[in-house]
Amino acid sequence: MEVWAQALHALNHADENTDLSLVLDVIQGNNTIPVIVLDKMGHVDDYRNIAMDEKTAADSDSYVARYGKKLYEDGKYIKIHLGDSTQTNDYQLVCYDESTLLKRLASYPYWQLGIVMIFVVVAIFALLSSKKAEQNKVWVGLSKETAHQLGTPISSLMAWVEILKENHPEDDLIPEMDKDVKRLERIAERFSKIGSLPEPKDSSMNEVLDHVTDYMDRRTSNKVDIIRHVPDHEVIVSMNASLFEWVIENLCKNAVDAMEGSGRIDISLMEEGSRVVIEVSDNGKGIRKKDLGNVFTPGFTTKQRGWGLGLSLARRIVEEYHKGRIFVKSSEIGKGTTFRIELPKRG
Repeated sequence: MEVWAQALHALNHADENTDLSLVLDVIQGNNTIPVIVLDKMGHVDDYRNIAMDEKTAADSDSYVARYGKKLYEDGKYIKIHLGDSTQTNDYQLVCYDESTLLKRLASYPYWQLGIVMIFVVVAIFALLSSKKAEQNKVWVGLSKETAHQLGTPISSLMAWVEILKENHPEDDLIPEMDKDVKRLERIAERFSKIGSLPEPKDSSMNEVLDHVTDYMDRRTSNKVDIIRHVPDHEVIVSMNASLFEWVIENLCKNAVDAMEGSGRIDISLMEEGSRVVIEVSDNGKGIRKKDLGNVFTPGFTTKQRGWGLGLSLARRIVEEYHKGRIFVKSSEIGKGTTFRIELPKRG
C-alpha cells in the first residue's frame, strides 16, 4: 500500500522522530484496531479494519471519510510530521478507534454485574418463597390442631344435647343449643379444610348470603340492621359454600365491631361481566389511611382483644381457594368502610 511506503520513506529522513517509528510499527502489525489515515486536508489516504455492512460498503469512501472525521473530532488521532518538522508543515493524521475485543472487554463488567444481580434477585425470591411456605405450614398446622382439639368437646356436647332432648322434649332452649353445637361442628370442619384444597361445587351465592344474614341477625344487637341487596335470579358460583360463608361472617363481625353495636350493614350481590361481586358496607368508624395496606396482614388488628387473623384467613379463602380478589373498596373515618369481593363466574 502506497501510504505505508511513503511513511517509511519519510521515516528514513527523520531519525529524530522516534515516536513515528513506534506508530508505524504498530500500524503495520495491526489487524484488529480500526485505523484511518488522513492527509492534512482531511482526505482519506488509507484505512484498515473498518467494519462495513451492505449499506455502508456501497459508499465506502464517503463512510470512511465521515468515520475518520468523527474520530478526529473525538481526539482519537496521532499527528505524524513527514520529513523535517522544523522545515515543513506536511503531516498525516492516523485516526484510530477501539477494537471490537476492547469494546467487549469494556462491557464485560456490566454483564457480570447484571448476572450477579440476577442471582441476588433469584436468591431473594427463593428466600421469600421459603418464608411464605413456612408461614403456610404454621397456618395449616394451627388450623388442623384447632379442629382436632375441638372435636372431642363437640362430640360430648352433641351427646349431652341428645340426652336433654329426651329428658326435656318441651324445652324451647334445647333446639337453640343444638344449633350452636352444630355451629361449632361446622367451625371445626372449616378449620380442618384450611391447608387442603377443597373441591368447589356449583352453589347459590344468594343462599350463602341468606345463611350468613340469618346467623348474624340472631347474634347481634337489635340496633344493628343487616340489609341484603340481591338480584331476583339465583347467582351460581363454583365455590366451597361453607368456607365462603366464613368470609362473609368475618366481614360482618368486623363491621359490627366498627359500628360499636349500632348501625347498618349492607350486603350487595352483583354480576359485572365475567365476575360476581359481593360488597359488604357499614357506617362504622372507618379505617385510617395508614392502616389500609395492613388490614389483611396476619396479626394486624385495631381491637384490644383481636388476634388479627380473620381478614387474613378471608383473603386466603378468596384468593387461593376461589381464585378471586378481596380488597377495601373505600373507607372514610367516621362514615364507614366497604369491602369488595370479586369472583370469576361459573365457566
